Amino acid sequence: MVTGRNEERAGRIRLGMVGGGNDAFIGGVHRIAARLDDKFELVAGALSSTPEKSRESGEALGLERVYDDFKQMAMREARLKSGIEAVSIVTPNHVHYAAAREFLKRGIHVICDKPLTSTLGDAKKLVKTAENSNALFILTHNYTGYPMVRQAREMVANGDIGKIRVVQVEYPQDWLTEPQDFKQAEWRTDPERSGAGGSTGDIGTHAYNIACFVTGMRAESLAADLQAFVPGRQVDDNAHVLLRFQGGARGMLWSSQVAPGNENALRLRVYGEKGGIEWAQEDPNYLWFTPYGESKRLITRNGAAAGDAANRLSRVPPGHPEGYLEGFANIYGEAAEAILAFRNGSSPDASVVYPTVRDGLEGVRFVAACVQSSARNSAWVKLE
Repeated sequence: MVTGRNEERAGRIRLGMVGGGNDAFIGGVHRIAARLDDKFELVAGALSSTPEKSRESGEALGLERVYDDFKQMAMREARLKSGIEAVSIVTPNHVHYAAAREFLKRGIHVICDKPLTSTLGDAKKLVKTAENSNALFILTHNYTGYPMVRQAREMVANGDIGKIRVVQVEYPQDWLTEPQDFKQAEWRTDPERSGAGGSTGDIGTHAYNIACFVTGMRAESLAADLQAFVPGRQVDDNAHVLLRFQGGARGMLWSSQVAPGNENALRLRVYGEKGGIEWAQEDPNYLWFTPYGESKRLITRNGAAAGDAANRLSRVPPGHPEGYLEGFANIYGEAAEAILAFRNGSSPDASVVYPTVRDGLEGVRFVAACVQSSARNSAWVKLE
């Protein structure tokens, strides 16, 4: 019986987790995403900043091995014959660099929540560590895992909307409209743990990443106007950003966590010489495509007009909604394909795409440039 269990586990990727204890929302999301396609098995963790909470959480999850801290975990797991092959890092932002470094330098693949780090200096150091490591680094910008986002990316790459002229992306929420004292708000509005950006780091990085992911472009400069509307708040809760992209396209980005009536309203619009596309996260199974001078066309997830890039990440027939958890799971699925290929000494299929440590660096650069620009009365700032 024990032998059979070991054989069953052999094909799965042995996964650890840093952070994500009992009261952490994002930890539960990562665990669901990792399990959905049955390619990972969570076996170890350092689940909290205190040993007691880590042990309590590990016992509740039925983990085989629970550690007091991530350094102890990295050292021990690297020595075990059946130690973890990959680790999910789901801590507050300021812990990302130190935790990822410990695992990367021991050859353990890292799947890290965004933003990459809380400071630009740490982001640069982590890029160097990752690129010198014999391990993969996957950043969970989960919205890039939505099938219709892959459809939009494929259409842009195929030239369906022509040369891009205008990019509009927004991500408004309302949950920080008033001062909050619960855990998620408490660390996200603390610059020592979140970093210098508030809404820019938490959701603005998602907006910037999806704009870059779909268009294949990066901004070369920006002008930002950041506000902290809630009295006493030390990081921005609203941001308006003008973007100048490489190649001449122009863009606008709005991120806000003080916009009543908005729950999770990430929206992207891209306009080119030949047409435009529109996608909204709260209605994620639909992509609108309008060729110039023609009627608006609706492309549905797994529908007749969807392409290969979208269909390979769709699990159920059209009309059955897929959303946040499935999109997150698609990033874990892409990570699994890459890790399994690495395990076998090969490369994953060219269709496998996921955000990398370099994408993470771009996000932290975006936040740093926004903060710098706003401090200079919204002056234009070049991204390095």
